[in-house]
Amino acid sequence: MASKRGTLSINSDNILPIIKKWMYSDHDIFFRELISNGCDAITKLKKLEVMGEYTFPEDHKNKIQVIVNPEEKTLKFIDTGLGMTADEVEEYITQIAFSGATQFLEKYKDKTNEDQIIGHFGLGFYSAFMVADEVQIDTLSYKEGATAVHWSSDGGTEYEIGDGNRTEVGTEITLFLNEESVEFANEYRAREIIEKYCSFMPVEIFLSKANAPQEYETVEESEVKEDDVIVEHIHEDAKTEEKENENGEKEIVEISPAKEMVKIHKRPVSLSDTNPLWMKHPNECTEEEYKAFYRKVFMDYKEPLFWIHLNMDYPFNLKGILYFPKINMEYESIEGTIKLYNNQVFIADNIKEVIPEFLMLLKGVIDCPDLPLNVSRSALQNDGFVKKISDYISKKVADKLSGMCKTDRENYEKYWDDINPFIKFGCLKDTKFSERMMDYILYKNIDGKYLTLEDCIKENTVETPEDQEVLTEENKEEVLEEAKEEAKKEPEKTSIYYVTDEVQQSQYINMFKEQNQDAVILKHNIDSPFISHVEQVKENVKFLRIDADVTDAVKEEGKDLEEETKTLSEIFKKALKKENLTIKVESLKNEKVSSMMTISEENRRMQEMMKMYNMYGMDPSMFGGQETLVLNANNKLVQYVLENKENENVDILCEQLYDLALISHRQLTPEEMTKFVARSNEIMLLLAK
Repeated sequence: MASKRGTLSINSDNILPIIKKWMYSDHDIFFRELISNGCDAITKLKKLEVMGEYTFPEDHKNKIQVIVNPEEKTLKFIDTGLGMTADEVEEYITQIAFSGATQFLEKYKDKTNEDQIIGHFGLGFYSAFMVADEVQIDTLSYKEGATAVHWSSDGGTEYEIGDGNRTEVGTEITLFLNEESVEFANEYRAREIIEKYCSFMPVEIFLSKANAPQEYETVEESEVKEDDVIVEHIHEDAKTEEKENENGEKEIVEISPAKEMVKIHKRPVSLSDTNPLWMKHPNECTEEEYKAFYRKVFMDYKEPLFWIHLNMDYPFNLKGILYFPKINMEYESIEGTIKLYNNQVFIADNIKEVIPEFLMLLKGVIDCPDLPLNVSRSALQNDGFVKKISDYISKKVADKLSGMCKTDRENYEKYWDDINPFIKFGCLKDTKFSERMMDYILYKNIDGKYLTLEDCIKENTVETPEDQEVLTEENKEEVLEEAKEEAKKEPEKTSIYYVTDEVQQSQYINMFKEQNQDAVILKHNIDSPFISHVEQVKENVKFLRIDADVTDAVKEEGKDLEEETKTLSEIFKKALKKENLTIKVESLKNEKVSSMMTISEENRRMQEMMKMYNMYGMDPSMFGGQETLVLNANNKLVQYVLENKENENVDILCEQLYDLALISHRQLTPEEMTKFVARSNEIMLLLAK
């Protein structure tokens, strides 16, 4: 064809500056766009072959080549796809996807938010102008009798098109990089970007450096492939070693046989895994493959606990693998990575609209070809559709976990300590997930046994024989009437006691164990909001920390301690100089326990909320009573104080009993600890006299 010049059909001079400025937030994205275009061209040609409209040459191998040339500051992207005719270049390149850019420009030239770009304008190719002063295309169409085409543009609205000299079907795009972008001609930088965006594209991708010296490798003759370039044949003699035999004599032993080796040109290695694990059916994948994929993609050498393989074709196409990682809660942040792909092309990490927020804590890959992406693939459209995808992923996770709890309880319990923050966070964030999972939340009790909420309720609901009335003909009507009245009343709540610190609250735990009382361990930060959530969902349940009150099970009933309470209150308030201190005297069954500290559940939760929201300036006492000092009337130290209130050592004993109660309730402040240690030494000196 005759060479000709023309103007890009956009009726404006500022389309490319707009693309450069804000269509793509990351300039390295042009690698993804150009390689994706090449991948699409190859996929289309494969389909044409299946339809009988094209036949590949015998030695044909579909691939994409990326060639960096740091000396000339160029980048080449070469594909073996269907290529373009001159008319197609005019249509697809110069008109910028059917002149859609005219409307695009009018609508968005004054916008600065890339999320405002709606629709697919086919602008991916033009991302090259973010980094290049000039772009050239050399292409040859698969169509019989087609002529090679050469196209070039310097990034303005001018272009030049004419006959080219390409002899193989496919397209070669050459970028002449601008001064700010020469880093992309560095082989290692290019490799890093390709591995980021294109690691799992369905076509092999090879990276090479122009004019690089030929590299070689040596393989055994039996391993030589048809397409290997053989340099020379090498005979390797057998390797021997002098060793001592059983008789103590030295002899020559062959440790490696003679080999026939072949020196060949180093085989290129594809940067793309064309058939990633998530594209396979779960039945085809082994446990070791899942673990190896996890190590490769997330560079995490701690084995994942387990994984969920998503594989859905209807009502939308979605595949993926979600891993539950093992996390050291004390030292690591709970932050996962969900990589989002579209037809094996990397889009982004953790796009919030697609992945339920609580699953952002996991590690995994999601591939959804149906995702409605904007032109820069950095934002989503069609909220309703995307919400369905998010709901589906959430449901699949709930199904997997609940199924595991029902059919593989042993492993579920083994994983529970690691996975429960994920699940509880999910219940707080997703109502439907909460409904599906509430009966499969486990609570580890003080004996190390795992219970469901139903189990906890059963263990903490004791029906005494006195409560059960035998139904007879004589009392039938009366009992039924009472039952109706009882049903009208507000249902009684079952109290479930919990522990937040097994060391700090060990005294309370021991008292519970002595009386066969149960409590569950809830020590993660998420447990506090979670139990509030459970109380809202399950109206018949209330959670009380083990030090919220002295339960009836650990104290003796029937003793009137009003006089002792009055006397001890006066003694302790005077000794401690705390007039507002609340003091209770109880007859605890364990005589060895001298003093305890309790704080009402409501008040303690309010204090926690104040800390969470940094409301330190407010007075906690405005929300009700503070800590209550509980003294055991059966303890000899308490009895001594009661009987010897005028003794010179009573004050020091009161202070010590108060601090001992505090220690089992919370950490002492530095000032309190200093006084406690000094006082302990003083008491030991008194004992030593």
